[in-house]
Amino acid sequence: MNEKNREIIGIKGLSKTFTTQKGDQFLAVDNISLRIFKNSFTCIVGPSGCGKSTVLRIAAGLEKASAGTVHYCCSPVTKPCGEIGLVFQEYSLFPWMTVLDNVAAGPEFAGINKKKRHHDAMDYLCMVNMEEFKNAYPHELSGGMRQRVAIARALANEPDVLLMDEPFGALDAHTRILLQQELLRVWELTRKTIILVTHSVDEAVFLADEILVMSSRPGHIRKIIRVDMKRPRSRANPTFGALTDNILRELGNGTVKQLP
Repeated sequence: MNEKNREIIGIKGLSKTFTTQKGDQFLAVDNISLRIFKNSFTCIVGPSGCGKSTVLRIAAGLEKASAGTVHYCCSPVTKPCGEIGLVFQEYSLFPWMTVLDNVAAGPEFAGINKKKRHHDAMDYLCMVNMEEFKNAYPHELSGGMRQRVAIARALANEPDVLLMDEPFGALDAHTRILLQQELLRVWELTRKTIILVTHSVDEAVFLADEILVMSSRPGHIRKIIRVDMKRPRSRANPTFGALTDNILRELGNGTVKQLP
């Protein structure tokens, strides 16, 4: 089988029901099935509260599904594992550690010796253009810089799959665009499989090979859209605008026009 056509994450019949403190139950995610292929870049978009982050957390092994299964390379995902990394919107850096030690934290917990983990951490800091700040502390960095470090830290664990939950949601528009470009550059260098949750349709069209459009709660996959545009993508391209408009229509009222 062609490596790029090899399934790396398989989700089948996934549902999640939450119970409130009062004992009421509500269905957050309903019967989601999808296949994610190796080296691909997938974005998930949908209304607030539709279960995008829930799907990601279950895929990372941080939440238990109420029904259905998640598999990584044909093995069931029931708890966090090193092959699947997660980057949150919150930077989740250790405030008492330097940038270098933050990036090296995962390998340190895995028992990698200091010389090697710092050497590898520097490689990843160079990859995200943060090597000059290796001795800085998180509070000394801007939001965009902290998110670069968070991405480097996730990569330092050498996962096969990188799950990203609104990683640029807290950033200003200009910084967000710059980090989108940086993320694509890192993806092209590493060819990690990336699944990114975002509220921004523009961001999804700019980044993804494939866009999963989710419904309102209970969330399910309403449409899977293949983005057949060469990179780098220009937002001035009429096809870019048409696809963005098409997805917004799908999110807004469920009607989709056929693109030329």
